[in-house]
Amino acid sequence: MWYKIIFKLGQKLRNPSLNQQLQFLKITEKWSLKELEAYQLQQLKKLVNNAFNHTPYYKNKLESLGITPSMITSLADLNKIPIITKEELITYNKELHSQQKLKKYVKATTSGTTGSTLNFKREEQADSFNRAAIFRGYTWYQVQPWERNGYFWGYNFSMFSQLKTKFLDVLQNRFRLFKLQQQALQRFAKKLKKAHFLHGYSSLIYELAKYINTQQIEKPGLLKMVKGTSEKIYGTYQNEIEQAFGVKMISEYGAAETGIIAFECPNGNMHINMEGVIVEEWNHEIVVTNLQMQSFPIIRYRLGDYIKLAPKSKKCTCGMQHRIIEEVTGRVGELVYGKKETYPSLYFYYIFKNLAKTHQLLLTYQVHQIKKGALIFLIEQTLSADELSILKSEIGNYFKNDIEITIKTAQTIIAENGKLKGFISTI
Repeated sequence: MWYKIIFKLGQKLRNPSLNQQLQFLKITEKWSLKELEAYQLQQLKKLVNNAFNHTPYYKNKLESLGITPSMITSLADLNKIPIITKEELITYNKELHSQQKLKKYVKATTSGTTGSTLNFKREEQADSFNRAAIFRGYTWYQVQPWERNGYFWGYNFSMFSQLKTKFLDVLQNRFRLFKLQQQALQRFAKKLKKAHFLHGYSSLIYELAKYINTQQIEKPGLLKMVKGTSEKIYGTYQNEIEQAFGVKMISEYGAAETGIIAFECPNGNMHINMEGVIVEEWNHEIVVTNLQMQSFPIIRYRLGDYIKLAPKSKKCTCGMQHRIIEEVTGRVGELVYGKKETYPSLYFYYIFKNLAKTHQLLLTYQVHQIKKGALIFLIEQTLSADELSILKSEIGNYFKNDIEITIKTAQTIIAENGKLKGFISTI
């Protein structure tokens, strides 16, 4: 009861419009695809008009291309506006911020996992909408945000930062793991018995699940949701997680600058938050337009992930008409260097997907490249001679004889700075 009161007070101070936004989203989750797209067009027109009139960057950019807001009459007209990158958001940061006076701002920062950190101002309405989109997803699992919860995020802090974080966690009825050590895992697992949901880096949740199963710790009986964020959820994770927690891990997909992009429903589909974003698949990459943020317009933003967007005809048995992202397949821009050729790191996704689909071989992996023409595959599982042969053959289908392959099995795969990467190159 007290935690609900504290949460509501904090929400009133930071996000006074959140309840109104959540009520709206609970209504729109029952809308038809036609109604959702009509709303998207309405928001897109408003976004482009405000960007044109109040943002120096878009004023100059659109005028130079001969584009005016009146030319945006359909969702297809979004293609008239050029794609923007993170580098441009950083370079033209001042010009991209709206000169329009908006009520109350929140300072936002991207994680910098791609190598560049972006800082920007987000107005209260947009910030509240983003949090409401998360909480709508929680309602699908009968979770209240003030309920006791375990969190895997940002454990690699200084001592002062840890103390500050722990204090804020107490106010939010939250406990988190700072280090993957046995004593810390033991304490965390004990606290989990009273938790209603668990969330954070999927690789760390997986490590906790393995610990609970290995130690034969009693399954926490109150957990309603285990949510993985910021990382790929490997198929190999689910058996361990269901055994440890009694529920499968679901996915939340988004970024600080785009807001929540998609949230997985109980029927296993990642529904796009169509009221908040427009998602395009461009050369297999995701391009996102944030429909709610006016203070720092994000229009046709190349986020840097490969995705597979489901066709409009795909329907979910949960009843929601929101479009579906079938797969977030990997990061864009990471190259693999052979002796003669270069290859996209997306190849690793297809290698391991083919192994799972054709040979029912589910593997957790990490690939390292420290010199050109050579790759080291770290595999968590122990493989039989036949399975090792199948893996080598599948790798050979993509890289032929251009790359020397080393495979190490029964490996402990470690996340760096809290986030697990499938491919690490030091070249």
